[in-house]
Amino acid sequence: MSMTDKLTSKLPGRLGERVDRSPIVAVVRLHGVISSNPSPVNRGTINLASVEAPLTRAFGHERLAAVVLLVNSPGGSPTQSALVADRVRELADRRARTRGPVPVLAFCEDAAASGGYWLACAADEIYAHPSSLVGSIGVVSSGFGFTGLLERLGVERRLHATSEHKTRLDPFLPEREDDVAWLLEVQRDLHGQFVDWVRARRGDRLAGEDETLFSGEVWTGARARELGLVDGLGTLRKIVSTRFPDAEIAVSEPKRPLLARLGLGGASGSGSRAGDSLLAAVEGLNNRAVWSRLGL
Repeated sequence: MSMTDKLTSKLPGRLGERVDRSPIVAVVRLHGVISSNPSPVNRGTINLASVEAPLTRAFGHERLAAVVLLVNSPGGSPTQSALVADRVRELADRRARTRGPVPVLAFCEDAAASGGYWLACAADEIYAHPSSLVGSIGVVSSGFGFTGLLERLGVERRLHATSEHKTRLDPFLPEREDDVAWLLEVQRDLHGQFVDWVRARRGDRLAGEDETLFSGEVWTGARARELGLVDGLGTLRKIVSTRFPDAEIAVSEPKRPLLARLGLGGASGSGSRAGDSLLAAVEGLNNRAVWSRLGL
């Protein structure tokens, strides 16, 4: 008798069987704006560095029946979206080669929009609540123009560059047509990559015309199902209990700073400085602006 059998045999009734044999459905929370910069605000951020550990743990369970991505994101960085999604597929492929394939399921909560939908497409199947906001397959940039502001404040700005292209879209310079044309070309390139990813992952499940699917529009989960952007409607508990009735759910999520968990925000560490607090506030406003595009 192995050591595991000896230990299990001492446990009463079905508890011993559960400890030794129950399948695991590993849940990874992907909540927040997608950004390489950690955020002090409550809704947090998603990036490759923050999700590497929970994803690795999720795919490493011995009795793994499925991995669930619990997505709640309005989007953000295209690069971080792609890096996280690629990592999910790498871990899924490695698991398939070494221990056999397991399905990856994505569940959309409030939103799986823009980069959030990019993340959801890393799954083999996507589910949403009928009221979830899904889609926004597009690229957007935003900023401010402060032309003349420094002069009115009596501040002299000194900017030196080796070429004119190093100062593209500088918020303190007048907007130039060729800068806008360059930005739109970059956006078209990124949009094309997004579209290619969705097509590769969703395939013939897509039911709408390209002009509709890839317009940047956002739909409810119910409409997204009709368009083939999601496979079904339902919650994590409902779908998992039906598909894997004997499974134990194990939740894994990125660690967040203590102040963020308490909802206090702000800079941390010894001796918070005014500059740190200002940057944190700006980052928090930016994240809230991304959510507000969806009315959330």
